[in-house]
Amino acid sequence: MTANAGRRDLTTGPIGRTLLLFALPTLGSSVLQSLNGSINAIWIGQFLGARALAATTNANIIMFLLVAATFGFGMAATILIGQNMGRRDVDAARRVLGAALGLFLIISVLTVIVGWLAAPAILRALSTPDDVYPLALAYLRIIFVAMPPGFVSVLFTMALRGVGDSVTPLKFMALGSMLDVILNPVFILGLGPLPALGIQGSALATLIANAASLIGLVGFIYARDLVVRLRGAEWRYLMPSTELLRTIVVKGFPMGLQMLVVSTSALAMMGLVNRHGTATTAAYGAANQLWTYIQMPAMAVGAAVSAMVAQNIGAGQWDRVDRVTRAGLRMNLLLTGALVAIVTLLDRHVLWLFLGSEPAAIDIATRINLIAGWSFMLFGISMVLAATVRANGAVVGPLVILAIAMFPVRFGLAYALSPMLGSDAIWWSFPAGSLASMLMTIAYYRRGGWRKGKLTAAPEECHEQAMAEGQPTNKAMPVG
Repeated sequence: MTANAGRRDLTTGPIGRTLLLFALPTLGSSVLQSLNGSINAIWIGQFLGARALAATTNANIIMFLLVAATFGFGMAATILIGQNMGRRDVDAARRVLGAALGLFLIISVLTVIVGWLAAPAILRALSTPDDVYPLALAYLRIIFVAMPPGFVSVLFTMALRGVGDSVTPLKFMALGSMLDVILNPVFILGLGPLPALGIQGSALATLIANAASLIGLVGFIYARDLVVRLRGAEWRYLMPSTELLRTIVVKGFPMGLQMLVVSTSALAMMGLVNRHGTATTAAYGAANQLWTYIQMPAMAVGAAVSAMVAQNIGAGQWDRVDRVTRAGLRMNLLLTGALVAIVTLLDRHVLWLFLGSEPAAIDIATRINLIAGWSFMLFGISMVLAATVRANGAVVGPLVILAIAMFPVRFGLAYALSPMLGSDAIWWSFPAGSLASMLMTIAYYRRGGWRKGKLTAAPEECHEQAMAEGQPTNKAMPVG
């Protein structure tokens, strides 16, 4: 088996088939992550009770914010790597990997030190209930230690997708998820010779799973001599040029902010939902469980489109950029539309899994899904188009569009119309926000001038620097 067995050349061949085969493993990774979180929540809830589950909920908010802060930098590195691979410039791709890895290592060390010391203050700032606080603190401190291997795994996962390999990340995501699910009850209950660690055992299981998955992934990368590795003199790429580091930070920061916009919007909407009583809150939570899975095809297709477009921009094949985008739009409508139809037909049966014998809550959740569920097809169109423009370094436009759609449109309509429409105002605000986002993104894609942008001057810079250092550039792709 060659080093490139899992990698696809995204600049040649049939676009639709290549996009689908690249997107499916990414979709599988998302499903595994969600199932992992759901099963672990079941373990904690069943074995340790509601207080422990509430403690992990507080910690998970902080984890999401940390992931959001680093996600943008990883995405910027992915796009840079993809463009350089499109140019067949492996050395430049490794320079980007080294720069991002150096940045992630610094962030990881700071996360452990600051997180461990600041955990009590963070939980107090979140108004964590007193009876939950000791459990949340014990869980959160170990989770902070578990974050660094998670960060680095995410970087290698995104880098592999940037070079056209979405299969390898799926394998090691499966390994990590399987270990986490298996080890949770072992450490929580103290099975065999192990002591019962309670909620700390759940966090320890996550730490071991993250570390094992990262070690396995890095070992595989070096055993197969994949593109995303550093050897010998390449280790100095961990100390990047100022220009390259600035590009990753400047382009990555707005992409990280997008996740923060989504999370703050969700918190604001939750405040409106809570005003309508417990049954409505429970129904909204159940609907959100379904929406988590409905959104996955759009997110997977968007990630695949971003990688394909970046490589084709790097190769100068702008005719394929538009074709990749159109294929992504069709694929999103097909996959998301099929999921929406299935969920609409079976919603009462599926919602029963979350709401049990609560007919009032099930009725509300069914109405929520009927009004808002279909709007995720519009959301998917925005995702695909935004993925395309970001692949050429246009990151501020999608951020502004998302912020407008989430707050003045979605939250504004829900708040303003609530006195007249009641809770229905909240549900109708979802298609309104998705429609506004789609229309603005289409306009930006067609008229925004993003094609004239340039993510970085890396090819020329890397060539000059490599010549000065005696390092070859524009090398042929390694074959093993």
